[in-house]
Amino acid sequence: MGKPRTALRTTTTGAVSAALLAGTALGFAPPAAATGTDTVMTGGIRFVDITGDGGTVLKANVVTPADSDGTRRYPVIVLPTSWSMPQVEYLAQARKLADSGYVVVSYNSRGFWQSGGHIEVAGPADVADASKVIDWALAHTPADPQRVGMAGVSYGAGISLLAAGHDKRVRAVVAMSGWADLIDSIYSGRTQHLQAAAMLGGTGYLTGRPSPELQQTLKDFLASNLDKEEEMIAWGAKRSPAFALDRINAGGAAIMLGNAWGDTIFPPNQYASFYEKLTGPKRLELRPGDHATAEATGLLGLPNDTWTNAHRWFDHHLKGADNGIDREQPVQLASRSSSGYEGYPDWKSVGATQRKIALADERKVYANVDSGANGGIVMLSNTLDQFLKLPPMASIPLLPRSFAAVWQSERYGSPQRVRGTAKLHTTVTSTASSGTLVAYLYDVGPLGVGKLVSNAPYTFHGKTPGRPFSVDLELFSTAYDVPAGHRLALVVDTVDPLYIEHNPSGARLTFSSPSSDPSYVSVPLREE
Repeated sequence: MGKPRTALRTTTTGAVSAALLAGTALGFAPPAAATGTDTVMTGGIRFVDITGDGGTVLKANVVTPADSDGTRRYPVIVLPTSWSMPQVEYLAQARKLADSGYVVVSYNSRGFWQSGGHIEVAGPADVADASKVIDWALAHTPADPQRVGMAGVSYGAGISLLAAGHDKRVRAVVAMSGWADLIDSIYSGRTQHLQAAAMLGGTGYLTGRPSPELQQTLKDFLASNLDKEEEMIAWGAKRSPAFALDRINAGGAAIMLGNAWGDTIFPPNQYASFYEKLTGPKRLELRPGDHATAEATGLLGLPNDTWTNAHRWFDHHLKGADNGIDREQPVQLASRSSSGYEGYPDWKSVGATQRKIALADERKVYANVDSGANGGIVMLSNTLDQFLKLPPMASIPLLPRSFAAVWQSERYGSPQRVRGTAKLHTTVTSTASSGTLVAYLYDVGPLGVGKLVSNAPYTFHGKTPGRPFSVDLELFSTAYDVPAGHRLALVVDTVDPLYIEHNPSGARLTFSSPSSDPSYVSVPLREE
């Protein structure tokens, strides 16, 4: 295979630094002895040690309702921390939950900060830890064993979903900015998501102790070691709720999923696919933003739609509150271009209308050169889109056609409300057996400036040079309104700083549209 470009760019380093600053700004948990003694803090917060799987000490904090007097039991929420975050991450929300009648236990996931053990990436020990924390809560707090919930952001979301498949005491879950399929998240299109993996690996080393297995997996992943590909996929499957779907459905927990359209760590496609296969009570919310940015203000105690609905979800499913959340459309979407939410009965109803843009005429591009079209910077570009409506941009007329294949639609006479997952179908001929292409869908204004609507990478290996082959690629799901008078453009090039590319030097890709198998991009639109 070709030599991948694995240098960690300055953008990745900046993203790692930003994530650490966000975590440490929340403060550090006070030290607690490994003897199991509690440290009682002001405001009713207790910092405690909990013995996890295999005797590993987990640093935790507990908040109980102010009226707790030992005469009644309360529903309990268990909150595993996010990747690299200190155990005080959820304190603002924990106090709000306690004020409304919940016992809340938050703990630092094993391998991070002051908790013992090694980072196992939501492996079996992490799932067992969750059950140990529930055991502890039932034994040491006025928690009701019949009303157990779990929630978390990112890493905490993945652990919560996996725990629901292994511990039937978990009756409700809110999983925010998490993953259902770890491989489809950071290896979609058989392409390593470089900046995402580097950020997770870098922050893991700085704030915790990666296990030897994780260290080797990261090394093989970033080095594009195809000899270990099947082993890495099996490693990821063991840590993916999508592969525990039967157990999760059998447990019957009520599951609410929330994610951002521009999540550069865990793109929304895999969450939406997982949502469709859940058979119990469920809800899916997708909003503008990047990884965990949709929930971030709530972690500071500020008003936040995601956390508001998380409280409503728990109130209904753990307290029996008739707050109407069960009567709302279960799929709630917020467009990147407008305010407010749209409700749908299921994911397949999103973007039910498909409009195809024909990719006629042959295009040839040389590999190894970034054309100027790219997906932005992890954790930064889509946050700018969320708050300032400034997605990654490119001048479509100025993209060098030697390195970028470009097709454009006609100008639209009315707004085009893109909702869901755009799909590319094309025929590719390569001069090499391995290669990478990246597809971008742009909203192009009258001056030719394109705003990124979506993108996705695709890597191939073992192809016969000079022999055409079909490519079917799902772009990352989104909700974006293309104004009247604009066009859509599909751009395909071979280099993007977000991903590792596998194009040998001097390689060339040809995109064609045989009459027997025409090429197109199918754009999902909201029914008007």
